[in-house]
Amino acid sequence: MTTQTAAKGPVNTIMAAGLTGLVVSLGLVMVGLLQEGHAAFNTGSNGITWGLPVVTYVFFVLTSTGLTFVASLAMVFGFKDFYPIAKRCIWLAVVTLIAGFASLAMEIGHPFRMLWAIPLSFQYLSPLNWMGVFYAAYLGLLLLKFHKVNGGDWDSGTSRQLGIASFVAVVIAHGTLGGVFGSMAMRPMWYGGLVPIYFLLTAAVSGAAFAVLITYLTYGNEAAMPEKVRTLMQGAMPKVFAAVLAVVILAVVSRTVTGLWSNADGLQVWDHIVASPWFWIELLLMVAAFFMLLTGSSPMWPAVMVIVSLFIGRYEFIISGQLVPLFKGSWVPGLISYTPSLTEWMLVVMAFSIVFFGWAFGEKSLNLEAAPKEQ
Repeated sequence: MTTQTAAKGPVNTIMAAGLTGLVVSLGLVMVGLLQEGHAAFNTGSNGITWGLPVVTYVFFVLTSTGLTFVASLAMVFGFKDFYPIAKRCIWLAVVTLIAGFASLAMEIGHPFRMLWAIPLSFQYLSPLNWMGVFYAAYLGLLLLKFHKVNGGDWDSGTSRQLGIASFVAVVIAHGTLGGVFGSMAMRPMWYGGLVPIYFLLTAAVSGAAFAVLITYLTYGNEAAMPEKVRTLMQGAMPKVFAAVLAVVILAVVSRTVTGLWSNADGLQVWDHIVASPWFWIELLLMVAAFFMLLTGSSPMWPAVMVIVSLFIGRYEFIISGQLVPLFKGSWVPGLISYTPSLTEWMLVVMAFSIVFFGWAFGEKSLNLEAAPKEQ
C-alpha cells in the first residue's frame, strides 16, 4: 500500500527507470554471455581475473553491510532517533545484497552449482567458502528481521535477537570478505590484517550515504519529510555521516602514503593510481562532501558525491591490486592493461537498476516509513 508521504518523492519515476534499466541491461548481458560466454568479460589469464563485476559485487555487499549498521543504531544499540529510517535501511540492505549477488552470479557463470558443491565438497580452509556461507546466513537473518518488522514486531524478544544476530552475521561476513583480499600475500596492495577494518569503515560510510540519498528521494525535499525524519536528516545523521567519512578519508590517505613510500615489489602500482585523475576525483569528492556536511548543507549532495567516490575507490582497489604481473613484478616493464567490456558495464547498470527498482517497489508496497508507535 502506497504511503501518502512516499508519493511526494520521485518514486514512480525511479521505479519505471529502474525497471527499464534492468530489462535493457539484463538483455544485453544475456546476449553477450550467450554469444561469447566468459569471453564477454575482458578478464583472463593475463592477470586480471576479477574485473568490473567483482568491483560491483564488493561495492554493493559492503553497502548492504553499512545499511545494516545504520539500522542497528536503533534496533541493536538503542539510538531511537534512527528508528524513522530503520525499516527502509533493512529493506535496502536486502536489495543491495541481492544486487551484489546478481553481479557476481553473472560473472562466475554457474552460481547454482554452489547449492550442492559447498555442502558436498566443503572447503573449510577457504575464505571464499566461508564468505558465501556467512553472507547466505546474513541474508536469511535479514529477511527474517524484515518480516518481523513488516508485521509490526519491533520489540519482542525474537525480533531483538534477530536484529542482534543480523548485526553479528554481517560483521563476520564482512570480516571474511576482507580476509579474502587481506590473506593474498601475492597481491601486496590487498595483503594485510587491516583490510577487514578498512572494508568496515568504507562499508559504514557507504551505508550512511545510501540511507541519506534514498530518504531524500523518498520525500523529494526536507519540507515534505515527517518531523522526526527531518530532524534526523538535519541533526544526528549528518554528524554520524561526517564522523565516519573523516575516518575513511584518513584511511585512504594513509593507505596511499604507505603504498607510495614502500618499495615492496607489487606496490609500484600506487604510482599509477596517484597519476590517474580518477584518484584525485575520488579524494576531492570525499573531502568536499565532508566540508559540506560540516557547514550544515543538505546531506543529499554529499551522499551522492560519496557514493561516486566509493565506487571509484572500489574499482581502484580491486583492479589496481591485479595490475602488477603476478610473481613477476618489476621484472616486467609496465602494468597489465584492462578496460571493462560493454557486458561488464551493463552488469553495473543492472545492479544499480535492481537497487533503485527494488527500493521503489518496497516504498510503494511495504510501508518503509513505518516505525515503532512510541516513535
